Amino acid sequence: MSDNKIDSPLLSDQAVIERVFNHIDNNTTDLGETVWREPADNYYSQARFDAEIAMLKRIPVAYCPSAALPDKGSYIARASAGTPLVVVRGLDGEVRAFINACRHRGMQVAKGSGCSRAFVCPYHAWTYNLEGNLRHIPGQEGFPGVDPQQHGLVEVSAREKGGIVYVMQKGEITEEMLADCLDYFSPEQQMFETEDMVDEANWKILNETLMEGYHIKSLHSETFYPYGLDNINLVETYGANSRVTFPFRRIEKMRDIAPDQRRIDGLVTSVYLLFPTASVSVLSKHTNLAILEPLSPSSSRWVLYRMVNRAVDGEDIPLQEAQRDALFVGDSGQKEDREAARAIQQSVSSNANTHFTFGHFESAIVNFHQHLAKHIDN
Repeated sequence: MSDNKIDSPLLSDQAVIERVFNHIDNNTTDLGETVWREPADNYYSQARFDAEIAMLKRIPVAYCPSAALPDKGSYIARASAGTPLVVVRGLDGEVRAFINACRHRGMQVAKGSGCSRAFVCPYHAWTYNLEGNLRHIPGQEGFPGVDPQQHGLVEVSAREKGGIVYVMQKGEITEEMLADCLDYFSPEQQMFETEDMVDEANWKILNETLMEGYHIKSLHSETFYPYGLDNINLVETYGANSRVTFPFRRIEKMRDIAPDQRRIDGLVTSVYLLFPTASVSVLSKHTNLAILEPLSPSSSRWVLYRMVNRAVDGEDIPLQEAQRDALFVGDSGQKEDREAARAIQQSVSSNANTHFTFGHFESAIVNFHQHLAKHIDN
């Protein structure tokens, strides 16, 4: 069994390889059973956007990898679903999340990322410990009746599972809510790069580029297609989440290997959608955790974390190889996907389409929209 295997109810590496060979031999691909028609105005309507933001506050969403908070006092401060948050690893090793707003005048008490033993508001120096408790008010005599015990940072729910930190702003994250969240990262995986960028496109359009291989030959004719296969994919869904497997042409070298000896590492790209706003892409030498933060109906922020892949048969992957792998992916296919999403956004309100049609080749997207509609309706 490959060391890169994520423990899950999904197909084993060997079963994936066999199914890919069946598709190659028969010129087929995994097919869904449902055609989904998504109204075009759901990609630019302010009312729909507001409903999506409200939804994102009441379900667990991925915030960062556990590896981004390696030490006691490590923190990351950024907006999630429009709310400034700071997530920190406490002195007890537990991860906690707070609304990033001083209880005096609302100034953000943390910025960016770093490591600290306390959060000191830059406006008036009110000071909070890593558990969010208010520990110091300069000139406290000027604030009669302000009880420090009642003026700690406002905490929201945070929980770690499978190497990812999840947050939820309304209510508490339960174990049941994360039942479909797999072990995506192991503790020994090294995080080597982060990136933050904004695209003028709705977050759902950007998400959709990751969930089908129907476009590989046409959109990526000179980047991914020379190494990959067009519209030959495996699509597996687990709850609201999905995994789409994109095989490389070099998978053919497994033909003459006994099935139980086959290793999939470096032969496919696996893209896991972590409903609703995150994805984990396992590439040849590195893995991306990509989190989409909706900014407006037509603008989205990417927050990217790149990790060295797990060891293969006990041998670590050199950092430089992971970095080269990330450079190729970022400068080629991902750039083309983002350009396509921005182009779609420019025409989405033109009335050329009343809806977008997702067919049998795009079943992971159908699954995404089915669950999104269910959450919005609820």
